[in-house]
Amino acid sequence: MFEHLSVSAVYVVDKTAIKMKSTIQVLITALFFITSQTACSQQVKKMKLNPLTPAEQAVILHKSTERPFTGEYENNWTKGTYVCKQCDAPLYRSESKFDAHCGWPSFDDEIKGAVKRVPDADGQRTEIICTNCGAHLGHVFLNEGFTAKNTRYCVNSISMKFIPDKVMNTANKNEEVAFFASGCFWGTQYYLMKAPGVISTTVGYMGGHTKNPTYKEVCTGETGHVETTEVVFDKTKTTYEDLVKLYYETHDFTQVGGQGPDIGSQYQSVIFYTSPLQKEIAEKYVGILTAKGYKVATILRPAPEFWKAEDYHQAYYEKKNGTPYCHIYRKIF
Repeated sequence: MFEHLSVSAVYVVDKTAIKMKSTIQVLITALFFITSQTACSQQVKKMKLNPLTPAEQAVILHKSTERPFTGEYENNWTKGTYVCKQCDAPLYRSESKFDAHCGWPSFDDEIKGAVKRVPDADGQRTEIICTNCGAHLGHVFLNEGFTAKNTRYCVNSISMKFIPDKVMNTANKNEEVAFFASGCFWGTQYYLMKAPGVISTTVGYMGGHTKNPTYKEVCTGETGHVETTEVVFDKTKTTYEDLVKLYYETHDFTQVGGQGPDIGSQYQSVIFYTSPLQKEIAEKYVGILTAKGYKVATILRPAPEFWKAEDYHQAYYEKKNGTPYCHIYRKIF
């Protein structure tokens, strides 16, 4: 076909073929990139993600920053694991957390492979995102000298959830732990320990800023703790929902700053939730009670460390063969 073409004509044909080959290679590369990006995007869409509030969306999706010294976990020193708010992937261990006095939770290490570093849009800082789902976490800073690892992951509390070790390490998968505060813990324990499916109950203190407080210290109202009952229950015999119902049916959840004659912050009505599901159920019943016309004063908080109370407080009414003075059962649900 080409035997009658001149040398210059053959050169032009060869040059055109080379250009076409180069163009095809570029198109194939671009197609591969688009396909891989689409696949990655589809994988994130297929991933089961937790619903986010507008405030959570602002930080996790749109990369805003929560105000310093306002985050839920800035002063949390309980042992446990911090997980991604959007996908529940484990991110940091409590052992890596330190106080950088910056107003946000700080960690000097991540759970291996859990956090990805990317250049920030400002061109100066390094952003950190969840490797699993891409949620915005905050920024990482190096060589500041805070710890031996010379690394500070500065993370927005709102981008995370915290799961205490005791909850994560429940030996029997059929067992679950719950924490309820409804005034004097003698009365709270009295009803919860008798509920079907409850394995054990322990009274103690939660939510304060001092370690291992005594009853005398908590009674001053200055430690920030709340008298709380820890409940371990068998999920094959009862449900967290049943316990929440009983909790509300055995105290005045409309009273603010105390319970009955016991007045003070240590006697507040509080549910300390240990998982997103527990929080969801607690919120559900706040909604149900509100719809019934009650003004619910119960505070919902993530579970911090639980400090067991002195032995003489445990199963108090059983030892005394008595009944609560400020907890009375009344059917609501």
